Amino acid sequence: LGRLGWGQHFGGLAARLDGAFGSDGAFAHDRLRFVDFVEDVEELLEEVAKRERGDEEAADGFEEFVLQRYRG
Repeated sequence: LGRLGWGQHFGGLAARLDGAFGSDGAFAHDRLRFVDFVEDVEELLEEVAKRERGDEEAADGFEEFVLQRYRG
């Protein structure tokens, strides 16, 4: 977000993802499926992209990118 000049949105996005990580910083698999988390993040990024660029397409591909690299 910072590299895109959208760093001011980080706090709001992080707050909306509260509960996805445990107190140790590890992803909370027992509370949320990883694929659902990634989908939620992509939707949030699309909202930011729409506000900043007027086009949510800037966030397209995030979900696919993450799942290809971390699904295992």
